[in-house]
Amino acid sequence: MTPAAALERGLQELAIGLDADVRGRLLQYVVLLEKWNRTYSLTAIRDPLAMVSHHLLDSLSVLPHLPLAARARLADAGSGAGLPGIPLALSRPQWQLTLIESNQKKCAFLRQAAIELALDNVQVHEGRVEAWRPATPFALVISRAFTRLAQFVDACRHLVAPRGFLAAMKGREPRDELDELPDDVDCKAVIALRTPFLDAERHLVFCELRS
Repeated sequence: MTPAAALERGLQELAIGLDADVRGRLLQYVVLLEKWNRTYSLTAIRDPLAMVSHHLLDSLSVLPHLPLAARARLADAGSGAGLPGIPLALSRPQWQLTLIESNQKKCAFLRQAAIELALDNVQVHEGRVEAWRPATPFALVISRAFTRLAQFVDACRHLVAPRGFLAAMKGREPRDELDELPDDVDCKAVIALRTPFLDAERHLVFCELRS
């Protein structure tokens, strides 16, 4: 199966409709990842077909579950190679995405990808999430970079606007991690995700700050 066929079939399974231009730019993103990976090791996934499932479709699987109120202004914390931020930005050009990444080489890739993919709705912030104090907080901060929920909440809670959300992309359902969270964090919403062609558990955890 070609990457294009895998993307088409995966989008159908996720019930996500994207026009031909967006699908083409998603595949162009995979080409960029493969090219830059040879020098900068942006991701452990090297095969373009595996990138479709592990990166594109995995990122897009969260789309139906993001709260309406949180979709206008989002941040991808610890974006790395732009995941899930770049696939989300390509799929929803009306959303404003900020990719936060501390690694200089990865930021260089993110900026170049934003240029080559014509992503007018993407900004890149180079620096640690813990240290950044944006002038305007975000309705939603999403990440798949943090190993533990408590670490994610502690590092990113100051980035979230009042009544906003933190959203963590996880593998297995993180029941033990939920017990580690402080009392002012409510993470009752744990959604099981299904990623086409990926034989692994995936979950999306929503956290809301009570204060």
